[in-house]
Amino acid sequence: MDRELIAHFPVVLAVARRGGFGAAAAELGMSPSAVSHAVKTVEERLGLPLFARTTRSVALTEAGAGFVATVGPALTEIGEAVERLRAAKGRITGVLRLNAPRIAQRMALTAVIAEMAWRHPDLVIEVTSDDGLVDIVAGGFDAGVRLGEMIAQDMTAVRLTPPFKAIMVAAPGYIQARGEPGTIADLADHNCIGFRLISTGGDYAWEVQENGVDTAVKVRGSARVTDPLYARDLALAGVGLAYVFEPLVREDIREKRLRWVLADTAIEEPGLFLYFPRRAAQAPKLRAFIDVARAVLKLRA
Repeated sequence: MDRELIAHFPVVLAVARRGGFGAAAAELGMSPSAVSHAVKTVEERLGLPLFARTTRSVALTEAGAGFVATVGPALTEIGEAVERLRAAKGRITGVLRLNAPRIAQRMALTAVIAEMAWRHPDLVIEVTSDDGLVDIVAGGFDAGVRLGEMIAQDMTAVRLTPPFKAIMVAAPGYIQARGEPGTIADLADHNCIGFRLISTGGDYAWEVQENGVDTAVKVRGSARVTDPLYARDLALAGVGLAYVFEPLVREDIREKRLRWVLADTAIEEPGLFLYFPRRAAQAPKLRAFIDVARAVLKLRA
């Protein structure tokens, strides 16, 4: 067994996962030249090209795809076995990679990660901010966080937050200047802060209840964002009406920095969930995170 060659396998997998040498280097904390050297070493020893390289892209060859499909699961099993042994001695180690939208970081993850730092200081939690819908397995993530309705049925889901409402808010100054909408139809006369969907590039239609029926309303205005937290900031600045999750602006409403408008039209979202492949449920680092999340959320509730 070529031990030097095996040491380079995680680098090859990172390049395949990230789709490039630069991105893999950033993930691994290596220089791009070191990553390139590791891949070249593996290819030379195997006598086969694993990647087809151009000036613009890096893609797996047929041999590379077969290599990744075989070696990837094997290295994952080895890593999990090592983690289980360390966990048996009371140590949770390694890197837990999470993919989560920005709202989840503020609404749930920050408190959990803070507690994890005290309980399991040997574990590194890496959070990738991503408001699009990604394949967490293909992306090399241990778990993701999304609204319950956005999680594939073949995933295991653990609740992180209670259900919450999606609401419309505006600054008192804006309402004083432009008036307060009394009906959904009145939104056409207001400056509404739009939201661009990263996954499709389309504009998000605000989901509301009208006469007990869920409906989607297309809005228009002078600003459009891809970050719900920035929509809140713009609303605070008096730009216009923002459509946000109520927990994100609860304190603003309490302190009268924002006013909740058309309250009877608000719909309820299922809440945020941590999700992951079923086979990953017993990984010590993920189990530790779930246990701490449940404890922290119970204390906060």
